[in-house]
Order: sequence, then structure tokens, then C-alpha cells
Amino acid sequence: MKDLFTQIVSYLPEDRVAFVRQAYEYAAKCHEGQLRLSGEPYIIHPVETASYLADLQLDAATLAAALLHDVMEDCGVSFQEIDEKFGADVARLVDGVTKLNKLDLVKADDANGENGTGWQGEDSDHAASLRKLLVAMAQDLRVVLIKLADRLHNMRTLQAHTPERRRAIAQETLDIYAPLAHRLGMWDMKWRLEDMSFHHLEPVKYKMISRLLAQRRDERERYIGNVRDVLSQALKKAGLRAQVTGRAKHIYSVYQKMQAYAAQGKDFDDIHDLFALRVKVKDKNECYVALGVIHDLWDPLPGQVDDYVAKPKENGYQSLHTAVMGPEGMPLEVQIRTEEMHQVAEYGIAAHWRYKEGKSQDNPFEQQMTWLRRLLEWQRDVSGAEEFLENVKTDILPDQVFVYTPKGDIKELPAGSTPIDFAYHVHTDLGHRCIGAKVNSKLVPLDYQLRNGDTVEILASKVARGPSLDWLNPNAGYVHSATARVRIRAWFRRQERGANIQRGRDLLTRELRRLSVNPSEEELAKLFRIDTVDDFLAALGSGVVTVNQLAARLTQRPETRVIPEEYKPPATGPSSGVEVLGAGDLLTSLARCCSPLPGDTIIGFITRTRGITIHRKDCRNIANEDEPARLIRVDWGATKSLHPVRISIEAWDRVGLLRDITAVVSGEKTNIASMVTRENDDGTATVQLTVFTTGVAQLSRLFTKLEEVQGVVNVMRAATTAAGQGSKGSGLAELADRS
Repeated sequence: MKDLFTQIVSYLPEDRVAFVRQAYEYAAKCHEGQLRLSGEPYIIHPVETASYLADLQLDAATLAAALLHDVMEDCGVSFQEIDEKFGADVARLVDGVTKLNKLDLVKADDANGENGTGWQGEDSDHAASLRKLLVAMAQDLRVVLIKLADRLHNMRTLQAHTPERRRAIAQETLDIYAPLAHRLGMWDMKWRLEDMSFHHLEPVKYKMISRLLAQRRDERERYIGNVRDVLSQALKKAGLRAQVTGRAKHIYSVYQKMQAYAAQGKDFDDIHDLFALRVKVKDKNECYVALGVIHDLWDPLPGQVDDYVAKPKENGYQSLHTAVMGPEGMPLEVQIRTEEMHQVAEYGIAAHWRYKEGKSQDNPFEQQMTWLRRLLEWQRDVSGAEEFLENVKTDILPDQVFVYTPKGDIKELPAGSTPIDFAYHVHTDLGHRCIGAKVNSKLVPLDYQLRNGDTVEILASKVARGPSLDWLNPNAGYVHSATARVRIRAWFRRQERGANIQRGRDLLTRELRRLSVNPSEEELAKLFRIDTVDDFLAALGSGVVTVNQLAARLTQRPETRVIPEEYKPPATGPSSGVEVLGAGDLLTSLARCCSPLPGDTIIGFITRTRGITIHRKDCRNIANEDEPARLIRVDWGATKSLHPVRISIEAWDRVGLLRDITAVVSGEKTNIASMVTRENDDGTATVQLTVFTTGVAQLSRLFTKLEEVQGVVNVMRAATTAAGQGSKGSGLAELADRS
């Protein structure tokens, strides 16, 4: 409490300090005798929440609401009582935070972790909760600032929860609150939430990176100390009074860098941007002078200069970024900014709050809030909470790309957007009539990903034609932004219902055939919580339900049939990545008779000498097993592994067919284990591939790409059964090993 009031006395007048003190005394009285799970007095939590907001120098009403944010929910205090004692502004803020707490994204009854997927689109209640969170933010940003500070302290005391609950809360924090802090420009909040979430989600990797950073700390500190001194002297000679500091890279960002480098065959020792400097100068002009000094001192790396001073990021972030080849041949990152830019970079939109308070116009602040207003507009356009959630994930939380119209107007789109996204952003009718695009005066495919500075020209049909349903297939990559998806789906919803139902039935038949499963239409409608089969098929046909979602839901149920096929995938390959429930690490291997993939429902069979063999639950050998005591529950572990699967491709025979097929498979980063081709009498060819895949989701994406190859007629998964399938356990080493 003393630390809190020491903070606020430095910037609030005496009467407002007294107002905050009154709120503290009232909160302490309400929470008297209450303890947190950690055993601490409960009042510590609202005080810590308010302390972080005091660091941001927020107004007295926000601090009072932070101190009182749990009294409605935990102490039974009414809205009217808070209104009478502290005014309508504080009462509204407390009520807003209370409503968000009641609809917390990770359910209170989910502590056992059974709903482990959390908020990620699978639970409409979670989607509705996120919708409420973001709409509350659009109405009064301070509600979400309090919620972020509340989450920050909760993450610091997460150890009091069960491991399952900790992981669920940490995953939600990493998926929602950290990106939200980034979108608000609150870098300090973002990296704290990311590091604490990473600590609970991947404790082994967290400790490993911490240890690696500690091993190189002396080297980094020596190097940074030397280059800091050299740069400080150079800036002083140029007449600049600059503050030069070393900038640490936080653990989660190092992990992300390691993941990216691993895909390129590099390791931790190849990460050179652990060396970074930050230069703070007096004003904007000095930023550019300092940049010139740095480039005179060290050679700049090509293409590594970013000017966010002249062109700030949408969340208000401003700095000059450059990368140079520093002493000893080490790449060195440098950020250059003013003190005001630094405050905005660390604390984002919250740093603007005191400037906005009491002023009728604040253009920079208002410009940064335009994306929030889009939330309220989407309320009218989207059909449900899950669609709203999908829109937020693509258009609100990610980074942006800026492109030009042929007339030179700037358009802002989510990073990864395509010409189709651009067309719908300009006008809905232009998107519906889009048949091609030119970028920088060159024809490009419609799935081309736009880059900053591109000039985009849409080639439109002169007659109304409507969008293609393929544009909604996420595996095809035609559409990335929520704006485009909402408008495409609205177009299909307006079309004849009967046509949508038939289109949905065709899509369903194709996907079931590809994945070798045959659930009933009624069962699938229930999986999507849709009342009738026709409504489900219409949703699939109109694009409200995508084939990607269909493939994901299909993996949640047991498969009900197996297509006989003589081929047996190879037994060798990467580890199974299977977890034996209720036991420690045991030797497991995948059965060659049914070739299970992550997403399939599986069961383990205990062999005499080779550990546990993993089968699909509907495998005929398992169904005929006469020793049920040797069957054991298993599940797919968290480790990503590769698994062999057989694919059958039918295509018109032509020169270059195999080259095009293998190029697609390689492009999806999928390894081919074997390939068999057969020419047919009708001019077609059958290509049978064995590929190593990470699971059904990657397999569905590969099917979509293969179907786009010229001449390909059909692509499907060929399930396997044991040779001699009519007799129980005939010849299979996995089931015959009984001696």
C-alpha cells in the first residue's frame, strides 16, 4: 500500500490521492478475512493491480476501480453502492471488469483440464467471452487496462493452481492477452505475459533457454559494454546528448527465434541479434542524425532499416530500427527513439491516456482507436460468436501490411493478405467481381501475399459473377482477412438455400472419401452443434463451416470403416509421440496394419518383448483380440512426430505429372517415403505415395494442394489393413508376439 501511494503522490493532486485512498480503505474492509489460494490476504491482489496502472500514471478513477474490481463479485457489493460512494465513472469500470470476470475465457469449472483446447474456437462460450472482452474495450479502454493488470498479477501467483489449470490459464494468456497488449502497443506488458506463460507451458524449454542465456551473459555484457562506449563517444562528438543502453531479448522471443532458425537448420549459436542497443535522444530530428552517426561508424546490413518514426505502426509505436555489422563481425541491432516515443513503445495506448483526458481532440490517439471501432461494426455483420472470434484473430491481433491503390491511396490490411482481401477492402462489389490482379504492374496469382509498398490493381469482371467457394478454403490461401471472409460468406448465405445444401453435401462427400471415414450426417451436425442436417449442409455449402473445420472435427471421433489395401507403410521412421495414460515413459511403436495418425482415436496393445503397439481403435486386429487385458488406454502426446500414410492419386497421364506432384509435396515440407505409379487403359494414371505427415490437418492441406495440380482427378487417403484380414491376428508381428 505504501509503495502504491508513493507512486501516485508523484503525479496526482492531493484531492485525487485522497479519493484513491478512500477506495483502498473500502476495498480492504470488504476483503477483510479473505485469502487467495496462495494463502496471502486477498487485498494484496487489487493493490498490485492498481500499482501497475500507477506505473502508467493512469487517472484516479481507473486506480480506484482497480482497487475495487473484485468487490462486486467476491463481496456482494452492489453497483448502486459503488455509484453512491465513488461516482458513476468508477462504478461503470468496476461493473465492466466484473462482467468480464464472470465470463472468463478459461472456465472456472475447467480446472481439471478436460476442455484443454481453451478458447481456440472450439467452444462457443469462450468465443462469446472474447467478443465481450473486445467490445468492452471498444466502449471504455480502461476496462481492459484493468483486466490486463489483473491478469499480470494472476500470472505471477499462478503456482497456487493445479498444473492443468496453470496450463489452461497460461495458454489463454499467450493466445489472447499478450497479443492484445501488443495490439495496444504495451510492450512491457506483452513480454512479461509471454515469458510467464511460456514458463508454465514449456517449463523444460524455458529453463533450457534461461541456462543458455546465462552461459553467454558474460560474453554479451562485455560486448555490449564495449559497443555502447564506442557509440556514446561518437554521438557526443556529433553534438548529441544521447542515452545509450543495452537491450535484453526476453526468453519467449528467443524461443520464437530458435523455432524459426531450427526450420532453417540453424541452432542457438547462430542467433546474433541477442546483441542490441537502444539510443534515446531529445527530438525527432536527432533520431535521424543519430542514425547517420551509427551508419558512419558501422556498415548497415542491406534491407535492415525500418523507419517507424515517419510512418508509425498502427498501435502508435515509433522508433528507427537498423542492423549493422558491429565490431568483431557481430550483427548488432539498434533502436533510436525519443523519451516520449520510449514511453509509448513500452506502455502503448496507456501512455496516451493522460494526454487524452480532458481534451476534445487528439488525432494520434483517435487514429489508433479506429481498429476498435471495427469491432462494433462487425457485431452487425457476423453470424455468431465463433465467427467473430475468427475475425479478431486475423484482423485485430496480428501485424499489418500497407499497400497502394493505382491512384496512390494507402490501404491497411492484415499481414498475409492477398489481392482478394485488397479487393474486398476497397469495395464489396469489387471483391465479388475479382478475376485477377496486378501487383507493381505484373500479373500475380490470387493467392499472392501482399508486401509493404506494393501497388495493387484488381482485374474485375464486367458482369456480376460472385465469389468462388474455394476462396474460403484456408488451405488454398486465397483469403486471409476477416473482412473478406465475412462478405464472401454473406454472399453465399444470400444464395438459394437448396444450392448451398447440395454444394455442402458434395464437399462433405469429397472430404469423407479423402479421409476414409463415414460418420452420419446427423452425427456431424451434432459435432458442430447445429440442429438439423440441412442447416449443417447449408452452413458447409455457404462457407460458414469450412472444410478445414470439418477435418478438425472429424479427428475428434472414432473412424467407422477401413478401406482394404495391400500395402503396408514402413515400420521405420520418427518416434510415435504417444502417451500411455497413467504410466511413465514406455516403448511405443505404430502398428503397420492400420497406420494411425495424430487425430485418429487409438488404443495400445501390450506385446511380450516390443513394448506397446499403437493401433487405431477400429483396427480389425484389435476388434478380434481375445485377450482384452492386454489393451491399454493411450493418447497422442504433445511431441510433434511424423507418421507414414498412404495416398492414392488418380490423374490424366501427361508429361511432367510426377514432377508437379512431387513439387507440391515438397512445397508442403512433407517427406516422400515411396512412390508407385500405374498406367491405366483409359489414359489415366494412378500414383500411390507414402508420405510422412504430422497429422490429419497437414494431410487435408496436402490433399487440397494436390487437387490443384493440372490433370488430377481424385486424391484420397488409402487406409491399410493386415494381410489375411479374415483371420484373427494372421501373421502380424504386433499381435502374434506372444511367446
